[in-house]
Amino acid sequence: MTDRYLFPRRLTRRDFLAATGATLATASLLSAADSDAGADAAPPVVLGEGAWRFTLDPAWGALPAGMTYGFGCAVVVDGQDRVFVTSRSQNPCVAVFNKDGQLLETWSKEFAEHVGYDTAKVAATAHGLYWSKEPEGEFFYFTENAGPNNTGKRVYKTDLAGKVLYELGNLSQGGENTQKFDFANPTDVAVAPSGDIYIVDGYGSQLVHQFDKNFKHKKTMGGRGAEHGKFNICHGVWVNTINDEPEVYIADRANNRLEVYSLDLEYKRTIGDMRLPCCFYQHDGHLYVPELGARVSILDAKDQVVARLGDGAGIAAKEIGAHPDKFATPHALTLDSQGNLYVLEWLPYARVRKFVKSPA
Repeated sequence: MTDRYLFPRRLTRRDFLAATGATLATASLLSAADSDAGADAAPPVVLGEGAWRFTLDPAWGALPAGMTYGFGCAVVVDGQDRVFVTSRSQNPCVAVFNKDGQLLETWSKEFAEHVGYDTAKVAATAHGLYWSKEPEGEFFYFTENAGPNNTGKRVYKTDLAGKVLYELGNLSQGGENTQKFDFANPTDVAVAPSGDIYIVDGYGSQLVHQFDKNFKHKKTMGGRGAEHGKFNICHGVWVNTINDEPEVYIADRANNRLEVYSLDLEYKRTIGDMRLPCCFYQHDGHLYVPELGARVSILDAKDQVVARLGDGAGIAAKEIGAHPDKFATPHALTLDSQGNLYVLEWLPYARVRKFVKSPA
């Protein structure tokens, strides 16, 4: 596995010309609209208020002609503020942007081939993507859902160039850098400062698995239920390092709560008043939670909600486009080094959007 790469599809000159043409055409239309509208031009789209005020960048995340998003799966930012977007699409499977919205590269056919699939199988199993900064460098952990004909049910660790370093899960046999493991339908990964790895089987067994940094299995807990230590779609996992003592947070989606555990997976407390929480991202002393129930919540170091953004409850998903200040189904989010917010929704066209931090 160490010599296998997920070679990204580098954009050709034709791709960039197409993208540039589309951008220029859009700019012309916007310019004409602005000229016609004058003072009546639409005001900026703003979420939140005070310290938690964000302004939509409406042009960010556009794809060139011939490429489309599928259902939005995951969005992460690396140490260079490059934004990686995965969706259930065959073209692209992964789109890579800079923070200003320039499309840098896409991963599709070659990505699929080097994980043993075609693009249709990648699109059918795509789900999680986790960025991790570790002593040895920066890494990605890809999580696959169960797909047709016994596909998916795997977790890959790669470097940022896509080199596969370790593969865990639905394999015929193990090896030096591979390990057969019985995942039913995994959804997310998190890595602790110690290097321990936590994987939630959120669409399957409702189990939480803990491994050491070398993928040696340490512990499994969970199962389906509503009592503490049990889950109903343990969709997301995060190691919260805001306070002195790191803790494991689990998004127990259908139970509408966050469950908090020690690093040894011993139950500590529950955070309620969630609306189908999906996963987490930590930035500047706060924890951001995308909720499939049409909003984003921000928690402080004491688990208190300090802001809720874009509450679109009661708006049909098919009508959400007419409400740019609202969310329909936030599935994942991330923030860049400047505190700008990127939100990806579980919609057939992903609806990935950037919101620029703009405190009042």
